[in-house]
Amino acid sequence: MKQSQDLTLRRASRLSQFREYAIQAALIGCSLVAIFTTIGIVASLAFEAIRFFGKIPVQSFLFGLEWSPQTAIRDDQVGASGAFGVLPLLAGTLLISCIAMTVATPLGLLSAVYLAEFASPKSRNLVKPMLELLAGIPTVVYGFFAVLVVAPLIRGSGAELGLQISSESALAAGSVMGIMLVPYISSLSDDVINAVPQAIRDASYGMGATHTETVTKVVLPAATPGIIGSLLLAISRAIGETMIVVMAAGLAANLTANPFEAVTTMTVQIVTLLTGDQEFDSAKTLAAFAIALFLLVLTLGLNIFALRLVDKYKRKYA
Repeated sequence: MKQSQDLTLRRASRLSQFREYAIQAALIGCSLVAIFTTIGIVASLAFEAIRFFGKIPVQSFLFGLEWSPQTAIRDDQVGASGAFGVLPLLAGTLLISCIAMTVATPLGLLSAVYLAEFASPKSRNLVKPMLELLAGIPTVVYGFFAVLVVAPLIRGSGAELGLQISSESALAAGSVMGIMLVPYISSLSDDVINAVPQAIRDASYGMGATHTETVTKVVLPAATPGIIGSLLLAISRAIGETMIVVMAAGLAANLTANPFEAVTTMTVQIVTLLTGDQEFDSAKTLAAFAIALFLLVLTLGLNIFALRLVDKYKRKYA
């Protein structure tokens, strides 16, 4: 009887170990899929970008002040050599992203603080779903809103003030993009603020701090790493947005910091270069891969900076 029980226990133990190994192997497999997918994306971009830099010097791409990729099909045609400077695209991307974050950051954070710390349960149940609904609206709808409502409003207001504002401006695109980013910042920041232990709040109240002082001097500093993460997600979303920029800011590659002028972004140019029938031996088409690789490196640098910043605050408030 005892031997039978021991045999049953050993079988159960082996079965448990087998299940554990199977689950571990599945998790490792899923991780490897993600890793190899990332490697494949980077390798494909790098391979095509190297082909592009074989035709266009790297310094001309990184430091060129003009972007005009319209090249001829044959070398003997006029315009066989275009201008491939990425700085106008980078300037347009950063300009629109900065405008968007200027709009989204205060609206998102203030709404998150209100919902987490000051709103009644009834108000929270009403306002939070309405904010999150903004995240589900297609970007083409935001583009129509920017073209039909925001851009004419900005242009008309500028005319009354004596300002010359283009019908397609970075200000219009960035403002609408900022509205689109509000739920990303608000929802994530709200969750982070609610995750701050109640004991920290109670300790602040016990020291005689008011509700507002507790929120501004205790809760928000403790939630800073998560808030930075939400802002990083919003910035990445702004850098990668295409449809709103196409419809509201246009395709003009202008090297300017004037928000009243038309600009374009790197993602818009990638879509433009790869639209329709293209010849993948031309510098014009290969330029899209060089821009994508440049954008990938830019986003990676932004992530590294944000992680270090988050780590700094984690050590401070741990």
